[in-house]
Amino acid sequence: MPETQNIEYKQSWHDDYLKWVCGFANAIGGKIYIGKDDNGTIVGVDGVKNLMESIPQKIQNHLGIICDINTIADNGKECIEIIVQPYSVPVSLRGRYYYRSGSVKTELTGIELNEFLLKKAGKTWDAIIENGATIEDIEDLSIARFLNDADKSGRMPASHDLTNQELLEKLRLMQDGKIKRGALILFGKDPNKFYPNVAVQIGRFGKDDADLRFQEQLEGNISWLLVRVPQLLNEKFLTKQISFEGLQRIEKGEYPVAAIREMLLNAMVHRTYMRAKIQMRVYDNILSIWNEGALPEGLDEESLKVHHVSKPRNPLIADVCFKAGYIDSWGRGTLKIINSCKEAGLPEPEIKEFNGGVLVTLYKDHLSEEQLKQLGLSERQIKAMQYVKENGKITNKEYQELNDVSRITATRDLKELVEKTVLRPSSLKGAGSYYEI
Repeated sequence: MPETQNIEYKQSWHDDYLKWVCGFANAIGGKIYIGKDDNGTIVGVDGVKNLMESIPQKIQNHLGIICDINTIADNGKECIEIIVQPYSVPVSLRGRYYYRSGSVKTELTGIELNEFLLKKAGKTWDAIIENGATIEDIEDLSIARFLNDADKSGRMPASHDLTNQELLEKLRLMQDGKIKRGALILFGKDPNKFYPNVAVQIGRFGKDDADLRFQEQLEGNISWLLVRVPQLLNEKFLTKQISFEGLQRIEKGEYPVAAIREMLLNAMVHRTYMRAKIQMRVYDNILSIWNEGALPEGLDEESLKVHHVSKPRNPLIADVCFKAGYIDSWGRGTLKIINSCKEAGLPEPEIKEFNGGVLVTLYKDHLSEEQLKQLGLSERQIKAMQYVKENGKITNKEYQELNDVSRITATRDLKELVEKTVLRPSSLKGAGSYYEI
């Protein structure tokens, strides 16, 4: 059995492994086996009796916790099992905090440590009071916009007669007359006065990440960004397919509006607000959005493609967005992104953890280079597909000349493209045959 989220194997004991004990105690608990190899096979350990006495003492002295320690025997060999329970309070080793994530032990520092300590204390970042802020830092227009949206959603009726302070108290964004961080992120006149990078950076790229054509940055609260970011995308970054039915002009967006809106909402609700700004990248056939902040514990990339429980990093912000009708609090945001792309005839979007955050990518073209690579096509086949997109078709001879390969190789490559349902052969046979999309 391989190592997992809650299982670790060590062939011998070293006091440095107290870090692993600390990591399990701060996460969901786990078991450490001393005297097993990486495959979980017992290889034995020397001095079992002494270790059974010293390990519990070291754990209690250095970590202040108690663990169950057992011995396991197999074929005349013994190993030690250390059972670590999860603790509701933070556990440290010599003033440092460790955490078990997946099969990796990591030391918590900076913002990660701050979020961890808040979580253990039963608090979240957006619920902390910002002592330097007052009700004067709240924007009336953003409050009015929220009230109108909440009226439409029906989730918070009869609130127009409340003062700003009364409304914020009702939304749990004020306490004892003091403003919480979430209020400034949602309705603040200038959130960047208090926190860095409360902004969305949008870049238009050419053929690759090094080819930046132009960029814009929008700073402001969530209420304003939800309006302005889509406007700016349409005005400057996205083109529209235009057609006419009679005298009526029909505009069809490059990407589903619902998908872009959900991407933006997810990024704002789930992001870490003390580091990097939200980044949107627009390419010829791709649109992506990235926000800092890893997936919540218990969720992975595959679980986002099916029904899953909503676990917002900023629950007060999420609750206000729910009352305004922006989100539904059922964990369906990623499903809406996926389904809206399918309904628009676009490829399934990609959602993954990337650089300490979550990256969502929409694809406009089923046959973009990125999509073809995901299908496992070779460089020759991708080159041929680009040729077909430009010329409408390709023959076996053209494939040979394009890639400088033999007829046998060209035939095999083209057959694979047909099997992957990327190309189809023409009805003509013999010298006039060709392949098309």
